[in-house]
Amino acid sequence: MKDGIETRLHVTGDLAADASVELEAGQAHYLRSVLRLAPGEAVALFNGRDGEWLARIAAIAKNRAVLTVERQTRPQRPEPDLWLAFAPIKRARIDFTAQKATELGASLLWPVMTRRTMVDRVNTERLLANAVEAAEQSDRLTVPAVREPVSLERMIADWPADRPLILCDESGAGQGIAAALVAAGPAIRERAGFVIGPEGGFADEELDRLRKLPFVTAVGLGPRLLRADTAALAALAVWQAVAGDWTTPID
Repeated sequence: MKDGIETRLHVTGDLAADASVELEAGQAHYLRSVLRLAPGEAVALFNGRDGEWLARIAAIAKNRAVLTVERQTRPQRPEPDLWLAFAPIKRARIDFTAQKATELGASLLWPVMTRRTMVDRVNTERLLANAVEAAEQSDRLTVPAVREPVSLERMIADWPADRPLILCDESGAGQGIAAALVAAGPAIRERAGFVIGPEGGFADEELDRLRKLPFVTAVGLGPRLLRADTAALAALAVWQAVAGDWTTPID
């Protein structure tokens, strides 16, 4: 953790020197009953807008805690504008996907229902909770947005035409992902998105529809058949290494 603070929490309120922040009941319980923190102890707070701030516990009870904000420890900084659209998978693995995609810098998580998707319901509140926890633990200054599930057709209709969409094509027809990202040039660094199919892959007609879109680039992820959650994280990792903030020195 930065500045010697071991505990980080995401909050929704504004952060500024001398501000008073009241935590949610679950956060208060976590500080008091799990971490056993007491008044005067330090906690790092972030809200995705104002950077990270050192705060101290002013008062704490069973389901209530109030913190006083002291000083900023890190300013807000730009983060990758990287969307992940993915066909939902079973509960433990969709939790894992949300957590690890957050750690890998995704700015938006978007469940997409395809023809072969085996999951018919998605708990977006749970997805967001996993993303918040991962952001707290990974020193991120933001939490990715979580959209409600949509059909593949609706995703295509709503996708911004100026945002490159990288199709992870399990059929083997796409070019290698690293070479494709390098060939895309600087535009891919400004904003991008991936779409990952379900277990069993996209239907042929879905692949054909996606490949015909002018903003879509089909890529392959090597010679091995990857599970859907592995494919999502592999794609994000390659993008970060080639075009994202993994190319930026750590301060």
